[in-house]
Amino acid sequence: MKDQEIVALIGVVDDDESVRESISSLLRSAGYQSVLFPSAEAFLASGIVEQPDCLVLDVKMPGLSGLELQQRLFEVKRPKPIVFVTGHADDEVRGKALKQGAVAFLNKPFSDEDLLGAINSALHPPRQGIDRI
Repeated sequence: MKDQEIVALIGVVDDDESVRESISSLLRSAGYQSVLFPSAEAFLASGIVEQPDCLVLDVKMPGLSGLELQQRLFEVKRPKPIVFVTGHADDEVRGKALKQGAVAFLNKPFSDEDLLGAINSALHPPRQGIDRI
C-alpha cells in the first residue's frame, strides 16, 4: 500500500466571491485543498477553525476585519500562519499585521507566484538556529 500524501488545507476568508473562487482555483492547481468563507464570522462559526493549515485573509471586510480575526485566533490560542491580501494598501496596517505574526501581506492584484510563495513559506517556515552534531 502506497503512503498517501498529506495535502495542506488552506482557509480563504474574503468577502469578494470572485477573489475566493480565483484563489481556490489557484490552490487546487497547486495541489492544495481549500475551504472558503465570505466573512470572519462565518469562519469562526464554521466549527472547523482548527483544521486549516494556513489562512488567506482579506484585511477589510464587513463585520470583523482580517486583523481582528487574527487577534481573536491569537487570544484563544489558535494562531495560524496567515497570509493577508488587501486592495487597500496601508503601511500602518501592514506593519501591525506582520508584527502580530502574519507571514505575508500582499496587495491586490497579486501574482499567483507571490501568493503560492507566501503560502509555501507559511506552511514550511525556515528552521530556527543551527543544527549541531
